[in-house]
Amino acid sequence: MEHENPSPTGVVLMNLGGPRTLPEVGPFLRALFNDREIIQLPAQSALGPLIARLRTPRLQKTYAAIGGGSPLYDWTVRQGEGLVKRLDVLSPETAPHRPYLAFRYTEPSSGQALRQMAADGVRRAVAFPQYPQYSCSTTGSSLHDLWATARRLRLDGAFRWSVVDRWSTHPAYVQAMAAKVREGLADFPESERDNVVVLFSAHSLPQRVINKGDPYLQEVAGTVRDVMRELGDNHEYALCFQADVGPVAWQGPNTESVIRALGKQGRRNILIVGIIFTTDHLDTLSEIDIEFAEAAEEAGVTTFRRAPAPNDDPLFLDAMAQVVADHLSAGTACGPHFALRCAGCVDPACREILNPAHAYPQRPPDAPR
Repeated sequence: MEHENPSPTGVVLMNLGGPRTLPEVGPFLRALFNDREIIQLPAQSALGPLIARLRTPRLQKTYAAIGGGSPLYDWTVRQGEGLVKRLDVLSPETAPHRPYLAFRYTEPSSGQALRQMAADGVRRAVAFPQYPQYSCSTTGSSLHDLWATARRLRLDGAFRWSVVDRWSTHPAYVQAMAAKVREGLADFPESERDNVVVLFSAHSLPQRVINKGDPYLQEVAGTVRDVMRELGDNHEYALCFQADVGPVAWQGPNTESVIRALGKQGRRNILIVGIIFTTDHLDTLSEIDIEFAEAAEEAGVTTFRRAPAPNDDPLFLDAMAQVVADHLSAGTACGPHFALRCAGCVDPACREILNPAHAYPQRPPDAPR
């Protein structure tokens, strides 16, 4: 007698997304500047669309310079395929696994992912945000959107969920990122490698988010520390932040300012590492490769290189699969730090897990902490 195949385990790869074509740039910006979890503006319903409209032509030119759109979708598709292929081997008891993409500001959306999962017969699902370092503005925001969409579609009871809420210091991820740094260093003449400044650059966050207790800053710093230890602490390094947009205060120091300062100090070799970026997209292909390279040249930096993004590097795909396999084998709904809300949190639904697959200490808003 033949046995029916078990229902697949869904792995939902979550990200902000990026416009794949120039006509998608305007809607992408409108969605971004309408999201109060990322940017808070006075009279946001009016000011957000205005800023998006004013920025659209310039950003379209920027995307045109890198090929007409963001490659984030294509890279994430490849990552998802490579991830589940490896995960079927690492975790046969939860196989087969299927990847689903859920982006915030472009398609495929959370709703598209959830509908496809239901059609595919998925019952067990893992939310796997593609932000190794946790932030309320990225992982938290994406999870809020996922849970709200599931309720709106009346799929809130369709899947048993668990969450890979952060993986910033997972050994396999650290090793994969250290390998990318080594690859970047190999691009310098051997006689100059000891003089290379390794400049880790992360996406900035509004300062108000950091001030309320968001753990992003210390998590990024933790990744940098572990990567440098993996490399043997043989290079000078610094951490800085890029992609600050909009009329709000952002976390610094600003990456371009640091590059110019290093040039003034007589440093001639800089390797920049996009330490939070799992794929190439606008922040790497335009801001780093074009804008920061121009700033480095103006500052007198002789050799400016970027460590390659992980993209579909087999070692990075191995790391992604190991992160999810370890999560599944742990038999927990989330990591040990997920339930602790930020000190300044005012959102009673924060750190929720919808229909958790395992015990999870979700506390009502008024419960003592």
